[in-house]
Amino acid sequence: MSDFKELSYNSHKEHYKDNPDILGRLKRKSSIDYWRHERMYRLLTPLLNRKGAKWLTVGDGLGTDANWLQGNGQSVVASDISEYGLKAAAEGGYIQDYKLVNAESIDFVDDSFDYVFCKEAYHHFPRPYLAVYEMLRVASRAVVLIEPVDIGIQFPLMVFLKNLLEKVAPGMVNKVWKNRFSFETVGNYVYKISEREIEKVAMGIGLPMVAFKGINDFYTTKFDLKSSTGNKKLFRKVKGRIKLKDFLSRLGVIPYELEACVIFKKQPSPEVVANMKEQGFKVLSLPENPYLEGK
Repeated sequence: MSDFKELSYNSHKEHYKDNPDILGRLKRKSSIDYWRHERMYRLLTPLLNRKGAKWLTVGDGLGTDANWLQGNGQSVVASDISEYGLKAAAEGGYIQDYKLVNAESIDFVDDSFDYVFCKEAYHHFPRPYLAVYEMLRVASRAVVLIEPVDIGIQFPLMVFLKNLLEKVAPGMVNKVWKNRFSFETVGNYVYKISEREIEKVAMGIGLPMVAFKGINDFYTTKFDLKSSTGNKKLFRKVKGRIKLKDFLSRLGVIPYELEACVIFKKQPSPEVVANMKEQGFKVLSLPENPYLEGK
């Protein structure tokens, strides 16, 4: 297992080495890429009630997460296992501060930050549970994940079909659930999340609250072309696809593709809870362990 981990770590360290134009594309705020990412960043707005709050971004390869938070009055340290993107971002004045970090062993003391934010990186980690506990360790208020959804847990119809096919036609399961065992070209298994798993993480260590909100996205390889910037026809296509997915998700026909998960280490203020509910988050207060109360 040690060799496997090192292969995964080294692969991700080199990921941005040969992608010099990505940062430039994301910095162009008129681009489709920037619009897609900002839709996810806006899910953080209920937590931005404190100017100058300290944030750590994890797996922030190009510093885009940190840049958005900085622009909204937050104090941010960007972190990633690779230095190629973050070094360029810091030298270009795109981010204020960065640190090389392996998410499974974060080199900060307990409660160093108010919030830790990990967007579309958790699913790359070879041992993501270690990473989420590390993020919780260095956060004092909450950890926020925005990650792909595991339909095998989150979507009841998929669970029903899987259980049925395993009984009547086991060989059909992987044909119906084509990305059950999905790997990315950078070398990682895609470790998706579910509300239930996040809920269990919080319950197991006695945390007070979690919150969830689904979001859909649309990506095409055309985004990799410089001509995609300002392409109104492509922009309309992207918005139309997302709008259709949102409609079907609200009906329960398909699950949301991504989930924003907020794991609170301490009870948030009534203002934060109200803001989250207003933005459409499902907020869940967790019961205390009756066998450990008062101990």
